[in-house]
Amino acid sequence: MPQLSVRGIEPQSMALVSGRLVEELAAICQCDTNNFTIDCLQITSVWSGELVPTYPFIEVAWFDRGTQVRDQLARAVTRHVQSLGIPELEIAFRVYRENEYYINGLPCV
Repeated sequence: MPQLSVRGIEPQSMALVSGRLVEELAAICQCDTNNFTIDCLQITSVWSGELVPTYPFIEVAWFDRGTQVRDQLARAVTRHVQSLGIPELEIAFRVYRENEYYINGLPCV
């Protein structure tokens, strides 16, 4: 945890920045790099009867770490993705509550 779900960005492109990105995010969140996953979702977008490129969008699912950490994480993700030549993207955060999160059928807390 955190888990990044990426759409509208090629997996090969995300792979190029994934190592440095996860290292920076781990430093921001003060956790190990192995706590992170990055999943590139294959999405087909349509608009007005046509297939269109999927807008770059990243959803971060995590346990809330506060506004300051969230802001730093969003800036880091944006910077790494924009280094790929992607000029614009959106990021949204989905917050899990620790008492509602289970690992192998057991509560996380």
